[in-house]
Amino acid sequence: MTEKLNNSYDVVVVGGGAAGLNGALMLVRARRSVLVIDSGHPRNAPAEGIHGLLGHDGLPPAELLERGRAEVRGYGGAVVTGTVTTTAREGDGFTVTSADGDTIRARRLLVTTGLVDELPDIEGLRERWGRDVVHCPYCHGYEVRDRAIGVIATGPMSVHQALLFRQLSSDITYFTHTTSAPTGEQAEQLAARGIRLVPGTVASLAIVEDAIAGVELSDGRVIPRDAVAIASRMTPRADFLAPLGLRPTPHPSGVGDHIPTDPTGRTEVPGLWLAGNVTDLAAQVGAAAAAGAAAGAQINFDLVTEETRAAVAAYRDPLSAESESHVSELITSDRRHGL
Repeated sequence: MTEKLNNSYDVVVVGGGAAGLNGALMLVRARRSVLVIDSGHPRNAPAEGIHGLLGHDGLPPAELLERGRAEVRGYGGAVVTGTVTTTAREGDGFTVTSADGDTIRARRLLVTTGLVDELPDIEGLRERWGRDVVHCPYCHGYEVRDRAIGVIATGPMSVHQALLFRQLSSDITYFTHTTSAPTGEQAEQLAARGIRLVPGTVASLAIVEDAIAGVELSDGRVIPRDAVAIASRMTPRADFLAPLGLRPTPHPSGVGDHIPTDPTGRTEVPGLWLAGNVTDLAAQVGAAAAAGAAAGAQINFDLVTEETRAAVAAYRDPLSAESESHVSELITSDRRHGL
């Protein structure tokens, strides 16, 4: 972190993607003091554009984030680059510590750090990720429409994935890779949709002139393909929450881990909310941004409730030590905003 920071904020947002920035935007517009700490490694960085986001379809991901940071700063919020390494409870709030050793106090936390896509060890796969190796038919499926697409199976949702990509191309090949071949109803579904089944372990992608030319199996066969769809294993970026007792748990879909919340993003830790892919593995940019906005509104309401409770206590008993402490905290918060 290079920007000069305050010692404490109403809310610290960990993660500066669509969810985090939209949550921060809601909070700064409610005149809260907000710090956004972002590692600078968005999940969708390899993609050329964001898709399915009304009014912004095709916009480069970096441009969306730059606009969001400018909007948050325009209302007085702070946005810095950094990595949070640990969190701790301090009184009725939190402290967050960065890799640089900075420790900041927050009355509330909003965590929107997203997830990491873990891919099988197949040569060429990671290098093509987000280009002609894709995972979501709604995020990037249209961009590979009508191509010869290979779906490399990785788990229980791979048949579902193949059927979705079949909507986009009539030439789909399903590679069983290290999974068992589909049987029963699933095998019938693939056959009925004209999806070719190829058994055997995938060894690598054949690349010609910076484009996928085929999928190579461990026995040396190369099946011509123009694009590959594969389901990653999704893992939240949330190790720093372990000191607060929050750890990822398996997602019901079987595609990875997440940290559960209630519908508003509230966790079992009082004062801590989550939004975006760290809790909702299927959320695209629009859904993540909406969840961040909703969580921001909930956090502001939670702070209003706390402040009102303190004000009522002071009103009833102006001389009580507890009331004086809370009033002092409220005055400090108000002065940050010139109220």
